[in-house]
Amino acid sequence: MRPACRDTRQHNIFEAAAAYVSACAEDDQQRIDEAAGWVSPEALSFGVNELACRAVIALARERDESPQRVARTLLGLPAA
Repeated sequence: MRPACRDTRQHNIFEAAAAYVSACAEDDQQRIDEAAGWVSPEALSFGVNELACRAVIALARERDESPQRVARTLLGLPAA
C-alpha cells in the first residue's frame, strides 16, 4: 500500500481561488492553508477577485438586479 502523498500537480489561479473561497465559506482552515499554498498570494488575490466578480454577475442576472445592488446586499450594506 502506498503512503498518502501530497498533491504535487500544478494548480492554476482559478482552481486555487475556488478551493480557497469554498474552504473559507466552510471555515476549513486546513483547506484554506492548502489552497493558499498552490499559487502566489498575488495570483490568489487575482483569482478570488475574478471569482467574486463572476459570482456577483451571475447572481445579478439570476435576480434581475444590478451587480452593485447584489454586491451591497451580500455585504449587508444599504442600497446606494
